[in-house]
Amino acid sequence: MSMSEQMAELVLGSVQLGMPYGAANRVGKPSRAAAVKLVRRAADRGIRRFDTARAYGDSESRLGEALQGRDVHTVTKLSPLSGLDPHATREEVYAAVDTSIAESLSALRQKRLDCLLLHRASHMTDHDGAIWTRLLEHVCEGRVRALGVSVQSPQEALSALDCPDVRHIQMPFNVLDWRWLEAGVIERCKARRDVTVHVRSVFLQGLLAAGNASIWPKIDGVDPVAILAMISAMTTEYGRESCADFCLAYARGHKFIHGVVIGLETMEQLDVNLRLAVKRPLTPVLCAEIEARVPRLPEQLLNPAQWPKA
Repeated sequence: MSMSEQMAELVLGSVQLGMPYGAANRVGKPSRAAAVKLVRRAADRGIRRFDTARAYGDSESRLGEALQGRDVHTVTKLSPLSGLDPHATREEVYAAVDTSIAESLSALRQKRLDCLLLHRASHMTDHDGAIWTRLLEHVCEGRVRALGVSVQSPQEALSALDCPDVRHIQMPFNVLDWRWLEAGVIERCKARRDVTVHVRSVFLQGLLAAGNASIWPKIDGVDPVAILAMISAMTTEYGRESCADFCLAYARGHKFIHGVVIGLETMEQLDVNLRLAVKRPLTPVLCAEIEARVPRLPEQLLNPAQWPKA
């Protein structure tokens, strides 16, 4: 592969460092000392982009402690603003936005946020656009370098990509997820060359890599044993060392993706993913071949927010 062909980089996702998270997470939230050590190890090993959010417990403050003084890029997300009244005044909306940004700056120990995403895509238009208007003012005033949106659905992605002020999109994406291609999101991402695209959930909250059908949500039309058998067979067929390698190589084989967000809880996971992230990705031709073979599974499986409560 030539140097001109940029491969998607590994982005350290830190939700697990700030709160218990993930269907396949059996370790739980690490101690503060362990989390700081893990983040510093990642930076020492060459990871330059880190993902966090106001809503991820104490993830921001742990990243802030670990990364202070280092030349890295941090993507965080605005508070979900759950306590904001639907009929709040513009002044109240502005105050809530200001508070979230101030808290992120303090926790991350930064003077300016590298990139701030909406945690809820609806915040682009909620409150007559007051949230987004206030964020644009923070960009103009120098407290935020770039704005973006964390999306859950193709509809949210397309709406975000229609906004010229959006410079970053984060979206779920994995080998089972047919929605983005079918809705035209991938083509829109390719057309917006000024937008950085990060994808998350390449292992579908760990389900695809764990190889354990018992931890899958019970959803009509979904046979976890059959899906895992298919992933395992493709892993062998395409010469990958593990299901995790296969899933990561598939995501990194898409040229519109600039970064793959991987959540970690342990040093062992970090070392494995660092090793997998420098392997040759699958080619676009092979990715298209795989997409043609994967069955069209229910959208309920592809969106963890729709999983039935255990």
